[in-house]
Formats: sequence, C-alpha cells, structure tokens
Amino acid sequence: MSKTTASGQTRIAVIGAGSWATALVKILSENATVSIFWWMRSEEQMNYIQTYRHNPKYLSDIEIDLSKVTPSTDCAECIRKAEIVVLALPAAFISACLEQIDASNFQGKIVFSAVKGMVPESGMLPSEYLNYHVKVAQQDIGIIAGPCHSEEVALERQSFLTVSSGASEHSEKMAALLTCRYIKTHIIDNDVQGIEYGAVMKNIFALAVGIGRGLNFGDNFQSVLVSNAMREMKRFLDHSVPKAERDMNESAFLGDLLVTAYSPFSRNRIFGQMIGKGYTVKAAQVEMNMIAEGYYAVKSIIKKNETLGLPLPICEFVNEVVYKQSSPKKSIQKLIHSLR
Repeated sequence: MSKTTASGQTRIAVIGAGSWATALVKILSENATVSIFWWMRSEEQMNYIQTYRHNPKYLSDIEIDLSKVTPSTDCAECIRKAEIVVLALPAAFISACLEQIDASNFQGKIVFSAVKGMVPESGMLPSEYLNYHVKVAQQDIGIIAGPCHSEEVALERQSFLTVSSGASEHSEKMAALLTCRYIKTHIIDNDVQGIEYGAVMKNIFALAVGIGRGLNFGDNFQSVLVSNAMREMKRFLDHSVPKAERDMNESAFLGDLLVTAYSPFSRNRIFGQMIGKGYTVKAAQVEMNMIAEGYYAVKSIIKKNETLGLPLPICEFVNEVVYKQSSPKKSIQKLIHSLR
C-alpha cells in the first residue's frame, strides 16, 4: 500500500463528528501535507459543514479547512481512502458504526483510537475491539490520549497529547501529524491498553469528583479523592496490564486525571455534579446532550474486576450511585471511610 498520495499527502480518515473528533480534525488540518476524510452519520451536519465550514453541533467556532477536509457520510469509503484511521467516536457507538464495515476495509491500515471509554456491549477496550472484530494487527493499533480538552483546542490554548502504539514508527508518524503551534506531543512506548484503561478510569473518578461537588464537598475532600483515585488507577493497571517501567506520573495518567477532575470543561465532572445535586441519570443525560464516558465505563470496570478482586472503592461508589440508585449522600459516607 502506498503511504502517501501522488502529491505527497498523508491520507487520514477521522471517524466521528463530536467535539473531540472536530478538535482532532482541526489539529490534523494544521499540517500542510494531509488529506482528511471526515465521517459523520448526519447528512444534514455534513451539508452544513460543506456550506458554512463549521460543525453546527460541536465547537462551532472552529473553521474547517475544506481544502484539506472532505466531510462524508460513507464510513467505508473514508476508511478505504485512508492510510491512517483515527477513531473518535463515543465508545457506546463503536459497535453500531464498525459492525457495518467489512474487516477487509481495515487491511493494511494503521488505526489510532481517540476513544476514552470501553465498548459497553462487550466490555472491551477499543484496541481489543479493533483487533478482535475488524482484525487490525496489534502492532498497527495506537492511541491518542490527553491531557487535552477539545474546548481549549478550539481556543488554540497550549495543549498536550500522548501517543502510543504497537510500533514505534507509527507513534512517531502520528506524533508528527498532531504537532502544531499549540499542540505538543509525547510518545510512550507500547502501552496502548495501559493508557486506554487510564483514560477510562479518570472519567469515572471525575464523575465521583462531580458527585462530591454536587453535594457541596470542597477542595479538601477533592484533593484526597484524587490522590486516592491515582492509587486506585495504579492498582488496577498493575494487575490488568502489568508493565514494570510504567510511570504513573506521566501526563497520560496523572495529568489526564487532574484535568478531567478539575476542569470546568469536563463533562464527566459536570455529569457527576448534576447527580450530586439530585438529578436522575436520565435527566442529567438529557440536559447535557453529550456523552459522559464514565457512566458507561464504570459498569465495564466493575465487571472486569470480578475476576481481579481488587479494592476499587471509588469505582464501586460511582457504580452504586448511577446504576443501583443508591443515595449519593449515604454512599459518599461509605466512600469517605475508605479514603486516606
């Protein structure tokens, strides 16, 4: 397979049209040598972008460079045209999207996941789903992670991204494509699933932070909750994806947890805060009109932990509140006893 077009351009398919996908399209289109095929489900959304150069639903201040970006509602065609595929869907929509795509379309492709959750139906990480269901080789799967909020990308505030994959040349290629005047990239060697789990768990922890905020707990409580969350994440990663040289102080772990727990842009924190204030899960979802990945992910983490048997008190707290309808006020008292 040729790596570039005749004009020397790198062909990239971006799958998804939410805020994170829109931010990634903006970042990638800063590169002079890219051609981006951008898949979205909505034909109305596609037509609007083609006419007005803005996403009408997400990060509408971003101007889309249509000389480099081709919006489309044909997912298979976008993937066929690309050498690199960037998956930027909410985890809950991965199955519905990719089960319609023949695995042959992914043959010879490099696939980077920018998904920050787990596939609800199977409890798989995105990398596991890509390997099992669409037969992408492990060495051809990578991850794009934070700490980075799409809203700050739209404002071109200095931001940082972490890249990892099964092959160093893929990581270097993607890191170069993502680097621009307001994005700095960092490569972590061969820790795709560790970073994926970190991205999953930090959303759950941010949801817990939000519940605490909704209950009027303050900075003192939040600082202890976040430090305990870091230990809980390490405990889970050490048992589920052991790697001796993993540094939990890396931005992909500690940094991403901090920004998701503290940022006013964090949808998981916002979602949790609404729950803490007394919203039902359904009412909070309707009012937000955005996906809080931690809500779906906590069920998968709890299921995974059935075989590990680890103490995960923060994950268990979130699961009790959002799935078992336990009183946040009562459940947080139980959580407090486990914190140190």
